[in-house]
Amino acid sequence: MRHFLKYWLPLLIWVGVIFLGSTDLMSAEHTSRFIVPFLRWLKPDISPETLASIHFILRKCAHVGEYAVLGLLLLRAATLMANFKRSIPIRYLSVLGVCLLVAVTDEFHQTFVSSRGASATDVMMDSVGSIVGLLIGAAFARRRSIKLGNATAAR
Repeated sequence: MRHFLKYWLPLLIWVGVIFLGSTDLMSAEHTSRFIVPFLRWLKPDISPETLASIHFILRKCAHVGEYAVLGLLLLRAATLMANFKRSIPIRYLSVLGVCLLVAVTDEFHQTFVSSRGASATDVMMDSVGSIVGLLIGAAFARRRSIKLGNATAAR
């Protein structure tokens, strides 16, 4: 139970956050209510076209960020599972596959929300985010193995 709470509960909570974000609560109409005033505060003479572009880019960056976190959390849980001692490439491909499944499911969920819609572009951004998360995870794993190797060599 302790392993579940430590490794899987944060992942499940994050998936919940992702699905909450695909509701009307985080639709473009609602996010523009706080992003646009903030941008106007930063630059009062900003054009409506620039505002729309920045808002669009920020929303796509949010996809990358949330799925990078998902990839990291899922990689962490999969790596520390006692019964998932597969080869490293299989583990990373499995994590990427699950992230893509979550992305597709999330977009499917949005088809039922009147203010949202499914988008293949969003799935692509989500997969880019997942890959970024996996690359960050791989960098940390490499750094950790180098430190462990140096500690073993020093003995």
